[in-house]
Amino acid sequence: MSESLGYPGIGPTLTRDSAHSLFAQTMGYVAVTAAIFALGAYLGRHLSYGAGFVAFIVAFLCLIAMRFTATRSQGGTIALLAAFGLLIGVAVAPTLAYYASTNPRVLWQAGGATALFIAGFGAAGYATRRDLSALGRISFWALLALIIFGIVLIFVHIPHGELIYCVLGLVIFAGFTMFDFQRLRRSQGIGSAPLLAASIFLDILNVFLFFLRIFSRGD
Repeated sequence: MSESLGYPGIGPTLTRDSAHSLFAQTMGYVAVTAAIFALGAYLGRHLSYGAGFVAFIVAFLCLIAMRFTATRSQGGTIALLAAFGLLIGVAVAPTLAYYASTNPRVLWQAGGATALFIAGFGAAGYATRRDLSALGRISFWALLALIIFGIVLIFVHIPHGELIYCVLGLVIFAGFTMFDFQRLRRSQGIGSAPLLAASIFLDILNVFLFFLRIFSRGD
C-alpha cells in the first residue's frame, strides 16, 4: 500500500510511488541535459565569447518557451529542454575551453565540489518537512541583488569583491537547490519533470561556475 508524502498545509500530496517516479524521471532528464550540455560545450569549444553570448540568449528563450509548452505538449517541452542544454553548453564552451587549456585541474576541483554541494543541499531540501517556499522567494530577490552587485564590480574596485560575489552566489543557490529539490516532493504530477529538471540543472551549472571562479583565483 502506498504511503502519503504530503505535508499539512503546504500543498497537494503525492504517494510514495508517485514521488519516487517523479524524482527518477526528473533526475533522468537532468542527466540527459548534462550530457547534451557536454556535447554543446565540445561543439562550441572554438567559438568566440560573442557567439557564446548569442547562444546564451537563445537558450534563455528556450527556457521561457518551456513555460508555455509545459501544459500543452510534454514532447515539445522535452525538446526545448534538450535545445536549452545544447545551447547553454555552446554558451559556456569558450569559458570551459579557456580553463581546459590553461588549468584543467580547476575544472575537476569545481566539478567535485559541485557534486558534494548539490548532493548535500539537495538531500536537505528533499528531506525537510518545513515549507521552503519563502526561501525560494528570498533566493530570487537575493539573486537580483547579486546581479546588481556584479554590475557594480565591473566599474568599482572592491577588495576581494569577486570572492564575495562567488560566496554570496553559492549561498543563494544553496537556497535554490533546497527549494527545487523540495518541489520534487510537492509537485502534482509527472508532467512537471522537465521544468523541474531545467531548474535543477541551472542550480548545478551556476554552482559549478561559482566554484570554478573560486578555485581559479589562486592561479
